[in-house]
Amino acid sequence: MNEKELLRKYINESDNIVFFGGAGVSTESKIPDFRSVDGLYNQEYDFPPETILSHSFFIRNTEEFYRFYRNKMIFEDAEPNNAHKALANLEKAGKCKAVITQNIDGLHQKAGSKEVLELHGSVLRNYCMSCHKFYPLDEITHSEGIPTCSCGGTIKPDVVLYEEGLDSYVLDKAVNYISNADVLIIGGTSLAVYPAAGLIDYYRGDKLILINRDKTSRNAHANLIITDPIGEVLKEWA
Repeated sequence: MNEKELLRKYINESDNIVFFGGAGVSTESKIPDFRSVDGLYNQEYDFPPETILSHSFFIRNTEEFYRFYRNKMIFEDAEPNNAHKALANLEKAGKCKAVITQNIDGLHQKAGSKEVLELHGSVLRNYCMSCHKFYPLDEITHSEGIPTCSCGGTIKPDVVLYEEGLDSYVLDKAVNYISNADVLIIGGTSLAVYPAAGLIDYYRGDKLILINRDKTSRNAHANLIITDPIGEVLKEWA
Protein backbone atom coordinates (compact mmCIF):
# COMPACT_ATOMS: atom_id res chain seq x y z
CA MET A 1 0.00 0.00 0.00
CA ASN A 2 1.50 3.34 -1.05
CA GLU A 3 1.35 6.62 0.91
CA LYS A 4 -1.78 7.96 -0.76
CA GLU A 5 -3.63 4.66 -0.33
CA LEU A 6 -2.71 4.51 3.35
CA LEU A 7 -3.87 8.09 3.84
CA ARG A 8 -7.16 7.25 2.14
CA LYS A 9 -7.56 4.19 4.38
CA TYR A 10 -6.93 6.20 7.56
CA ILE A 11 -9.41 8.90 6.53
CA ASN A 12 -12.11 6.54 5.25
CA GLU A 13 -12.04 4.42 8.39
CA SER A 14 -12.09 7.26 10.93
CA ASP A 15 -14.73 9.64 12.23
CA ASN A 16 -12.39 11.24 14.76
CA ILE A 17 -9.76 13.11 12.78
CA VAL A 18 -8.02 16.21 14.09
CA PHE A 19 -5.93 18.47 11.86
CA PHE A 20 -3.03 20.57 13.14
CA GLY A 21 -1.69 23.03 10.57
CA GLY A 22 0.81 25.79 9.99
CA ALA A 23 1.88 28.31 7.37
CA GLY A 24 2.39 25.69 4.66
CA VAL A 25 -1.38 25.15 4.51
CA SER A 26 -1.83 28.68 3.16
CA THR A 27 1.19 28.98 0.84
CA GLU A 28 -0.91 27.49 -2.00
CA SER A 29 -3.25 30.45 -1.41
CA LYS A 30 -0.25 32.70 -2.10
CA ILE A 31 0.32 33.65 1.53
CA PRO A 32 4.07 33.43 2.16
CA ASP A 33 5.53 31.12 4.78
CA PHE A 34 7.48 33.07 7.39
CA ARG A 35 10.48 30.78 7.36
CA SER A 36 10.66 29.60 3.76
CA VAL A 37 13.48 30.63 1.43
CA ASP A 38 11.26 33.30 -0.12
CA GLY A 39 9.29 33.99 3.04
CA LEU A 40 9.12 37.02 5.30
CA TYR A 41 12.20 36.10 7.28
CA ASN A 42 14.33 36.49 4.18
CA GLN A 43 13.03 39.86 3.00
CA GLU A 44 14.76 43.15 3.64
CA TYR A 45 13.19 45.39 6.28
CA ASP A 46 14.30 47.88 8.92
CA PHE A 47 14.02 45.24 11.64
CA PRO A 48 13.71 41.43 11.57
CA PRO A 49 10.06 40.32 11.35
CA GLU A 50 10.40 38.50 14.68
CA THR A 51 11.29 41.82 16.32
CA ILE A 52 8.55 43.82 14.60
CA LEU A 53 5.92 41.21 15.51
CA SER A 54 6.73 41.35 19.21
CA HIS A 55 4.59 42.86 21.95
CA SER A 56 7.31 45.24 23.08
CA PHE A 57 7.89 46.54 19.53
CA PHE A 58 4.14 47.04 19.07
CA ILE A 59 4.02 49.15 22.23
CA ARG A 60 7.19 51.15 21.48
CA ASN A 61 6.95 51.52 17.70
CA THR A 62 3.25 51.13 16.93
CA GLU A 63 3.31 53.08 13.66
CA GLU A 64 6.25 51.06 12.30
CA PHE A 65 4.52 47.85 13.41
CA TYR A 66 1.44 48.80 11.40
CA ARG A 67 3.50 49.73 8.34
CA PHE A 68 4.96 46.23 8.30
CA TYR A 69 1.69 44.57 9.34
CA ARG A 70 -0.34 46.13 6.51
CA ASN A 71 2.36 45.33 3.93
CA LYS A 72 3.29 41.80 4.95
CA MET A 73 0.63 40.21 7.15
CA ILE A 74 -2.71 40.98 5.50
CA PHE A 75 -3.83 39.19 2.34
CA GLU A 76 -7.42 40.26 1.77
CA ASP A 77 -7.69 38.64 -1.67
CA ALA A 78 -6.46 35.20 -0.58
CA GLU A 79 -8.89 32.35 -1.21
CA PRO A 80 -9.04 28.88 0.36
CA ASN A 81 -7.12 26.18 -1.49
CA ASN A 82 -7.84 22.46 -1.76
CA ALA A 83 -6.44 21.76 1.70
CA HIS A 84 -8.84 24.21 3.36
CA LYS A 85 -11.77 22.94 1.28
CA ALA A 86 -10.98 19.28 1.97
CA LEU A 87 -10.90 19.83 5.73
CA ALA A 88 -14.22 21.69 5.60
CA ASN A 89 -15.75 18.82 3.63
CA LEU A 90 -14.35 16.21 6.02
CA GLU A 91 -15.93 18.13 8.89
CA LYS A 92 -19.28 18.21 7.08
CA ALA A 93 -18.98 14.45 6.56
CA GLY A 94 -18.56 13.99 10.32
CA LYS A 95 -14.94 12.89 10.03
CA CYS A 96 -12.83 15.90 11.02
CA LYS A 97 -13.67 17.03 14.55
CA ALA A 98 -11.46 20.13 14.66
CA VAL A 99 -8.88 22.18 12.80
CA ILE A 100 -6.15 23.56 15.03
CA THR A 101 -4.18 26.23 13.19
CA GLN A 102 -1.19 28.45 13.76
CA ASN A 103 -2.35 30.64 10.87
CA ILE A 104 -4.06 34.01 11.31
CA ASP A 105 -5.64 34.35 7.85
CA GLY A 106 -9.15 33.00 8.51
CA LEU A 107 -9.08 30.80 5.39
CA HIS A 108 -10.30 27.66 7.17
CA GLN A 109 -13.50 29.47 8.15
CA LYS A 110 -13.78 30.99 4.67
CA ALA A 111 -13.70 27.44 3.26
CA GLY A 112 -16.53 26.40 5.58
CA SER A 113 -14.85 24.81 8.60
CA LYS A 114 -16.79 25.50 11.80
CA GLU A 115 -14.60 24.13 14.60
CA VAL A 116 -11.39 26.08 14.07
CA LEU A 117 -9.03 26.74 16.98
CA GLU A 118 -6.79 29.67 16.12
CA LEU A 119 -3.74 29.34 18.36
CA HIS A 120 -2.26 32.64 17.20
CA GLY A 121 -5.45 34.65 16.69
CA SER A 122 -6.77 36.24 13.50
CA VAL A 123 -6.18 39.36 11.41
CA LEU A 124 -9.97 39.51 10.95
CA ARG A 125 -10.50 40.53 14.58
CA ASN A 126 -9.22 43.77 16.10
CA TYR A 127 -10.03 45.54 19.33
CA CYS A 128 -9.43 48.77 21.21
CA MET A 129 -6.83 48.37 23.93
CA SER A 130 -8.72 50.90 26.10
CA CYS A 131 -12.44 50.12 25.82
CA HIS A 132 -12.22 46.71 24.02
CA LYS A 133 -14.58 47.75 21.23
CA PHE A 134 -14.36 45.31 18.30
CA TYR A 135 -13.24 46.39 14.84
CA PRO A 136 -13.21 44.39 11.57
CA LEU A 137 -10.19 44.12 9.29
CA ASP A 138 -11.40 47.06 7.17
CA GLU A 139 -10.62 49.38 10.04
CA ILE A 140 -6.95 48.44 9.71
CA THR A 141 -6.65 48.32 5.93
CA HIS A 142 -8.59 51.56 5.32
CA SER A 143 -6.67 53.61 7.85
CA GLU A 144 -3.19 55.09 7.85
CA GLY A 145 -0.63 55.22 10.62
CA ILE A 146 -1.94 53.98 13.94
CA PRO A 147 -5.64 53.01 13.81
CA THR A 148 -7.54 54.51 16.74
CA CYS A 149 -10.87 53.79 18.37
CA SER A 150 -13.73 56.27 18.69
CA CYS A 151 -12.69 56.54 22.35
CA GLY A 152 -9.18 57.55 21.33
CA GLY A 153 -7.54 54.24 22.26
CA THR A 154 -5.16 52.30 20.03
CA ILE A 155 -6.63 49.41 18.03
CA LYS A 156 -4.65 46.17 18.25
CA PRO A 157 -5.04 43.10 16.04
CA ASP A 158 -6.33 40.03 17.88
CA VAL A 159 -3.09 38.27 16.96
CA VAL A 160 -0.70 36.63 19.41
CA LEU A 161 2.57 38.53 19.11
CA TYR A 162 5.97 37.30 20.23
CA GLU A 163 6.29 37.71 24.02
CA GLU A 164 2.53 37.17 24.43
CA GLY A 165 0.97 33.99 25.80
CA LEU A 166 -1.50 31.80 23.97
CA ASP A 167 -5.16 31.85 25.00
CA SER A 168 -5.62 29.21 27.73
CA TYR A 169 -9.19 28.37 26.64
CA VAL A 170 -8.07 27.68 23.06
CA LEU A 171 -5.08 25.69 24.30
CA ASP A 172 -7.23 23.52 26.57
CA LYS A 173 -9.67 22.77 23.76
CA ALA A 174 -6.80 21.87 21.43
CA VAL A 175 -5.28 19.52 24.01
CA ASN A 176 -8.66 17.84 24.48
CA TYR A 177 -9.20 17.29 20.75
CA ILE A 178 -5.65 16.00 20.16
CA SER A 179 -5.58 13.68 23.16
CA ASN A 180 -8.86 12.05 22.08
CA ALA A 181 -8.15 11.90 18.33
CA ASP A 182 -8.04 8.65 16.42
CA VAL A 183 -6.16 10.18 13.47
CA LEU A 184 -3.94 13.26 13.83
CA ILE A 185 -2.94 14.95 10.58
CA ILE A 186 -0.17 17.52 10.86
CA GLY A 187 0.23 19.66 7.76
CA GLY A 188 2.28 22.58 6.54
CA THR A 189 4.34 23.09 9.67
CA SER A 190 7.94 22.38 10.62
CA LEU A 191 6.81 22.06 14.26
CA ALA A 192 9.41 24.65 15.25
CA VAL A 193 7.16 27.18 17.02
CA TYR A 194 6.47 26.49 20.67
CA PRO A 195 4.32 26.15 22.69
CA ALA A 196 2.00 25.36 19.76
CA ALA A 197 4.18 22.54 18.39
CA GLY A 198 4.29 20.87 21.79
CA LEU A 199 0.54 20.20 21.61
CA ILE A 200 1.06 17.12 19.48
CA ASP A 201 2.74 15.42 22.45
CA TYR A 202 -0.78 14.89 23.75
CA TYR A 203 -1.67 12.56 20.87
CA ARG A 204 -2.01 8.98 22.10
CA GLY A 205 -3.06 7.24 18.91
CA ASP A 206 -1.16 5.28 16.26
CA LYS A 207 -2.18 7.15 13.11
CA LEU A 208 0.06 10.22 13.10
CA ILE A 209 0.26 11.66 9.58
CA LEU A 210 2.82 14.31 8.61
CA ILE A 211 2.23 16.24 5.38
CA ASN A 212 5.07 18.71 4.93
CA ARG A 213 7.57 19.36 2.20
CA ASP A 214 10.51 19.59 4.65
CA LYS A 215 11.59 17.26 7.42
CA THR A 216 10.05 17.99 10.83
CA SER A 217 11.22 17.32 14.36
CA ARG A 218 8.62 14.54 14.65
CA ASN A 219 9.34 12.47 11.56
CA ALA A 220 10.63 9.59 13.67
CA HIS A 221 7.26 9.36 15.47
CA ALA A 222 5.03 9.49 12.39
CA ASN A 223 3.09 6.54 11.02
CA LEU A 224 2.86 8.16 7.59
CA ILE A 225 4.97 10.92 6.01
CA ILE A 226 4.02 12.67 2.76
CA THR A 227 6.19 15.45 1.30
CA ASP A 228 3.92 16.56 -1.57
CA PRO A 229 2.07 19.92 -1.40
CA ILE A 230 -0.80 19.57 1.05
CA GLY A 231 -3.46 20.91 -1.31
CA GLU A 232 -2.48 18.27 -3.83
CA VAL A 233 -2.48 15.54 -1.19
CA LEU A 234 -5.97 16.37 0.06
CA LYS A 235 -7.56 17.42 -3.24
CA GLU A 236 -9.74 14.32 -3.61
CA TRP A 237 -11.73 15.49 -0.57
CA ALA A 238 -11.91 19.14 -1.72
